[in-house]
Amino acid sequence: MLVRMKLNKLEVLDLSRNDFSNNIFSSLTAFSNLKSLDLSANNLKGPIYAKAGLRLMKLKAVDLSGNFFNNSILSSLATLSNLKTLRIENSNFKGLLDVKEGLNLRNLEELELDESSLPSNFIRVFGPLISLKKLIAHRIDGNDTLPINDLCEMKNLQELDITGNNLRGSLPMCFHNLTSLESLDLSSNQFSGNISALESLTSLRWLDISNNEFHIPSSLGPLFNLSRLKFIRGDNNNIHADDHEMLNSLAPRFQLIYISLSCCGSGGSFPHFFYHQSDLQGVTLSDIHFFKVDQFPFWLLENNTKLELLHLANCSLLGPFQLPSRAHLALSNLDISNNAFGGNIPERIGAHLPLLKTLNMSQNYFSGSIPSSFGDMSSLQGLDLSNNHLSGGIPEHMATGCSLLEFLALSNNTLQGVIFSGNFSLMSLSEVRLDGNNFTGVIPNVLANCSDLYLLDLSNNYLFGEIPSWIGNMSRLIALDVSRNLLFGRFPQWRGNALPLEQLAMADNQLEGSIPRAICNLNEGPIFLDLSMNNFSGTLPSCFKPVSLREVHLSRNMLQGPLPNAFRDSSSLVTLDLSYNHFKGNIPNWIGNLSELSYLLLKRNHFKGEIPIQLCNLDRLSLIDLSLNNLSGGIPSCLKVSAMNYVTEEYIWYYYSRYDIDSAKSIEVPIEYTVKSRSYHYRRRILQYMSGIDLSCNKLTGEISFETRNIMKLFTLNLSRNSLTGPIPQMFSNLKDLESLDLSYNNLTGNITVEFAVLHFLQYFNVSYNNLSGKTPDRIGQLGTFDESSYVGNPFLCGSLVGKNCSPVATPLTPPKASAGDTEDHGFIDMDAFYASFFACYVMVLLCIAAVLYINPYWRQAWFYYIQMAIESCYYFVVDNFPRKF
Repeated sequence: MLVRMKLNKLEVLDLSRNDFSNNIFSSLTAFSNLKSLDLSANNLKGPIYAKAGLRLMKLKAVDLSGNFFNNSILSSLATLSNLKTLRIENSNFKGLLDVKEGLNLRNLEELELDESSLPSNFIRVFGPLISLKKLIAHRIDGNDTLPINDLCEMKNLQELDITGNNLRGSLPMCFHNLTSLESLDLSSNQFSGNISALESLTSLRWLDISNNEFHIPSSLGPLFNLSRLKFIRGDNNNIHADDHEMLNSLAPRFQLIYISLSCCGSGGSFPHFFYHQSDLQGVTLSDIHFFKVDQFPFWLLENNTKLELLHLANCSLLGPFQLPSRAHLALSNLDISNNAFGGNIPERIGAHLPLLKTLNMSQNYFSGSIPSSFGDMSSLQGLDLSNNHLSGGIPEHMATGCSLLEFLALSNNTLQGVIFSGNFSLMSLSEVRLDGNNFTGVIPNVLANCSDLYLLDLSNNYLFGEIPSWIGNMSRLIALDVSRNLLFGRFPQWRGNALPLEQLAMADNQLEGSIPRAICNLNEGPIFLDLSMNNFSGTLPSCFKPVSLREVHLSRNMLQGPLPNAFRDSSSLVTLDLSYNHFKGNIPNWIGNLSELSYLLLKRNHFKGEIPIQLCNLDRLSLIDLSLNNLSGGIPSCLKVSAMNYVTEEYIWYYYSRYDIDSAKSIEVPIEYTVKSRSYHYRRRILQYMSGIDLSCNKLTGEISFETRNIMKLFTLNLSRNSLTGPIPQMFSNLKDLESLDLSYNNLTGNITVEFAVLHFLQYFNVSYNNLSGKTPDRIGQLGTFDESSYVGNPFLCGSLVGKNCSPVATPLTPPKASAGDTEDHGFIDMDAFYASFFACYVMVLLCIAAVLYINPYWRQAWFYYIQMAIESCYYFVVDNFPRKF
């Protein structure tokens, strides 16, 4: 009895995150005073028993989220007449809701149906929700037909959130009825048209219409009468300049606290309503083209003393950067990157903006030196001045005063001198990007005190000396790039605990010696390794077996020996570039197990033997370059090469998003590849459209035979300078994307097919120095762009391009008898001309002999003497050999 009495008085019951079945409802009949019930995240299925609903007449809040009800559950909710809050999130309903009279939950004030699978008629089934104040129905699976017009009947709504429902079309004008709305979230749909339906929502305080296709005027004219409006988010819509110039002189009734309208469109002049705002704390207008602005809107800072965040990135702003007349003591985040600001950075920027935490002035045209007053910003945590025209050195005052600085980017300027030449207090640095400058000296040892250093990029400078050993003690360093400097010496001997380095780039220096076992200390192996264009020799250590490796660039060194097994287990490998080394032996069969391999570059080594058939297992191969080796045997006909046609993954070093500076450092090493007999360096955005095979300058034999389906997207093919035989495959004329074809210096035979003329992208064609025969193709279509250099060195070719007549030469074995009156056919020889020329030559010879004998009596006497001697010799020969008959 005592237990029953206690159950009767219980008002709140939480049975969530259990494994109850529907039998639990029969046990709830004893809770007659229950006001709040939480049955979320159970295994409930089917309907709630009606008798359970009848007993819970005082129930005001029910949470049935995370279950698997069928639609009949709603008929059981009809008995809960006092229900005010209903949550059915992350649930799954199937089919249309079949409740004939509706639920008539007239007292329901809050309805949350997030991330559930609901049919399009669910609002009508709930009945006239005249008391509803809060409706959250975002990301309803499959509900792109949400009856938006039904929402207009809920005139007491104060909060409406229907984000992420794939809703289309314009907003209905009946939204004028929702005058009680204080918060409206329509984000992440596909709404279009104007926003005039919102102009009567006079109670609105929070508005989020981001990630749609609305046409929003930069003046926000339709919202001018919303006097309570404080927060606006309209990012990723179509921002346009207002056609009504009169609005520029009007003052809106609202005083905003936060506004974000970034992306996309053209806003004309800078919005004039900002002149009437004085309570702003956050403004983001990035990626909007303001083509009528000629200076930084410094007045925005002067009018809004509470402004903390100002983002004007990529807004086509130009002119000098002006500071407010007085120090602004609230601004902590300023981003004016990717504009056209020029001139010097104001020398007193540190005094006027002393409390800045992040400052991004990158991708502008600032010149001059870095102001030393940056050192007065004691709160500065992120500073990006990259991609400008700054000169001079890093001010010592900045290196001592910004003790909280974590992110420093000065890349791609013309800074010079020694890095951090004086005192140094930047112990909190986690990302340092000084690449693309003219810094000299050695890598500063003061960075060894930055124990939180994640990324260090000193590439593209003039640093010299050895790579310091203290780098091996940086326990958090995941990315190091010292490429394209003047560094020398050996690979650093890192000892101790395993380094967390994931990206290591030391390319284009003067490093030498063998690659030591210290590289094996990299924790679990790197993702990206670039040691190309150095003087490394020897072989990779046997202990180096990185599993996570995705890119290897070791080209243009002096590495030697057989190809090591170091990459045998690197199943994630995308790029393997070992070109221009001294590797020898066979290409190992395990390369066929690298299922992600897209770029295989083994050019100019000493590999021999046959091309392994296992290469046919590489389904993602885009470029293969095995040229300038000693490979023999035939070409595997099953090779598969195709363009990837999507932007390949860039290897992000460290993504820095704290303090609202988004800076991603990605490594991209160009790949060298020969096309149209010239070597080019291709970057990722071009490589995605390329595919090619280069097997030139080897000792390959046999006929050319590819499976058409495996090379349909081939961009370039080079099989020159081998010993290939047989005809040019007819299927080459089907390669519609082919731009470069080089088959020169082989032993190919047969004719050149005229179908090459239909290859509209073919820009380079070379079949010279083979044994091809027949007539050169007519200069039609794409073949009309090639001259005699494409065909020289084929002795059996004829045609105008090779200077040989292609008239027939063959003579029949049994000449046919000529009929009376017919002229005898003597092939390609004109017999009449032959007889005439022969007679003329004969007569000329006789006349020449007669003239000589007439002129020279000595020769005439000798001539007649020889004639007489010849006659006598013939006479005696006849007498001696043919006796007389009597």
